[in-house]
Amino acid sequence: MVFPGVIGQVALQQHLVDLVEHNRLGHAVLLTGRQGSGVLPLAIGFAQYVVSLRNAAAPAPTPDLFGAPTEQDAGTAGGFAWDTQALSLQHPDLHFSYPVVKAEGKKTAISTEFAAEWRQFINTTPYGSLYDWLQFIKADNKQGNISVEECNDIIRKLNLRSFKGSYKVLVMWMPELLGGAGNKLLKLIEEPPEDTLFLLASDNENDVLGTIVSRCQVIRIPPIDTEAIALALALKTGKSPADMQATARMSHGSYNEALYLLDHTDHDWNSTLREWLNAALVRGSRSREGFAMQARFVQAVSGIGREKQKQLLRYFLEIIEASVRLRMMPNADLPLPPDEIEFAKKLNTIAGIAQQKAVAEELEQAIYYIERNANPKLLFHALTLKIQSIVLNREKLILS
Repeated sequence: MVFPGVIGQVALQQHLVDLVEHNRLGHAVLLTGRQGSGVLPLAIGFAQYVVSLRNAAAPAPTPDLFGAPTEQDAGTAGGFAWDTQALSLQHPDLHFSYPVVKAEGKKTAISTEFAAEWRQFINTTPYGSLYDWLQFIKADNKQGNISVEECNDIIRKLNLRSFKGSYKVLVMWMPELLGGAGNKLLKLIEEPPEDTLFLLASDNENDVLGTIVSRCQVIRIPPIDTEAIALALALKTGKSPADMQATARMSHGSYNEALYLLDHTDHDWNSTLREWLNAALVRGSRSREGFAMQARFVQAVSGIGREKQKQLLRYFLEIIEASVRLRMMPNADLPLPPDEIEFAKKLNTIAGIAQQKAVAEELEQAIYYIERNANPKLLFHALTLKIQSIVLNREKLILS
């Protein structure tokens, strides 16, 4: 079984299907994982599967979602029949709740007022972030939330009878934005109407109300495999998966991040990083020359924009990670181009693990400050000096 629109996560998809077929699925499920790992697409795909069950072309009766096992599993064998309304996100028993803002002229803010925009967003940007969604509905600087009025609307909808005799499913995206309003749903989550399933899709489990988490079956979503992201990017661009490996690797398992990197990858980060480290690690008789090189680098990198600055720092982190792996496993077969493997090996000759760890911490902190609009010239100049200080006791530092 493969859910529509889901990248990778094949074992997890099968696990969700198995929970249904073996009657081990709770009435409320919290799917949680890093943004871009496919939490929302998985929740939607699973919801489409569940509401399609009783219409599925199968050789045996459909199993009861929460009841006793039937004689034979159904739904996944012999060609599963997906409900066309479910696939178009217009099934009357498939409900959605997501953060919204008050529409112009409206006194309340509920999801159904944005149903058309939601379907368009899911069809075009299924791995999009909350920021992407709020920009899509032109929320400007307004903060989206799931309001008390929304909770009342959920209670009303789920207490209605099923329209098509299928299961009623609510997919709630970003339950961490419920706040205190979520307490109105506790009784409904704990004792839902018959054949009702709650699917909560969260980017941060720790921000969801503890009283809600405690009532849910929690399924944590791992990052997407690099190979799956590379294949998805290859299908999107018409290039080979090998050409997409570097972008997929830098995304750290987030397809949304991979798409962003794809749109902004027009730079030779390997050459830029070599130039930076050559400038940072010069000392002795060439220290004055090194200072001039540092000034030129800082001037250049400060003008490329915040997103590319973060890409450079993330690329540096990737090289450090490769260096550590090669140090621990010299014969490791890393999915990297030969020049990057050679670069990673050179880093091991100039910095030990403790130094590499210290540099990585500085890089992560720099990314944090860039996201908060730090002055790029001051940041990269200070970062260059810190890197120089961390490896100060090493000789022959030129990486050309």
